[in-house]
Amino acid sequence: MKLLLADDQTPVRQGLLRLLSLASDIKVVAEAVDGWEALDLARRLDPNLLLLDVRMPGLDGLGVLRTLRAEGMKTPVVLLSTFSDESAALSGLRLGAHSYLLKDVHFDDLLSTLRAAVKGESSVHSRVPRHLAAAAGDPAYFDLTSREHEILRLMAGGYSNKQIALVVDLQEGTVKNHVSSILLKLGVHDRTRAVLKALELGLL
Repeated sequence: MKLLLADDQTPVRQGLLRLLSLASDIKVVAEAVDGWEALDLARRLDPNLLLLDVRMPGLDGLGVLRTLRAEGMKTPVVLLSTFSDESAALSGLRLGAHSYLLKDVHFDDLLSTLRAAVKGESSVHSRVPRHLAAAAGDPAYFDLTSREHEILRLMAGGYSNKQIALVVDLQEGTVKNHVSSILLKLGVHDRTRAVLKALELGLL
């Protein structure tokens, strides 16, 4: 995948570049030091994925995402933040970000999230509060992917993550990411409430 990285903090950006260079399927095609540069590069290079710092001078990550969506660009976006900021996470998800990650995310989790985003599969870091969707009150949050629908049906059948992984032929960690995304979108804190909410919404 061709990735555009934007972060105004040079040590963070260079650290991410070194880590991402270890992944054979990811090529960082450009790096930006602020939102305006990121926006210009995204328009010119048409990357497969944008990894954007939420807080940048001038135009922040949310501003970049908002502008791209307004222009009709559907390029997947993963947001990065130093702090767990519910307001920023909520705004980003409302604007169509695929994921919101904290910068101390484990490298394997970062890679799985980036790969999921390119495939159109949401993945939410475990430290991002799962009640954000409830606070949003936005029906768009209930727009589950086909894979999430499949996993939700298995959850309703009482399957554990391990059992679901065997049924759908995925890694257990990937299933866990999907379950986290389902909980976030439905605005609930556990699997039982997710199933009840899905029944209430007619998703099952």
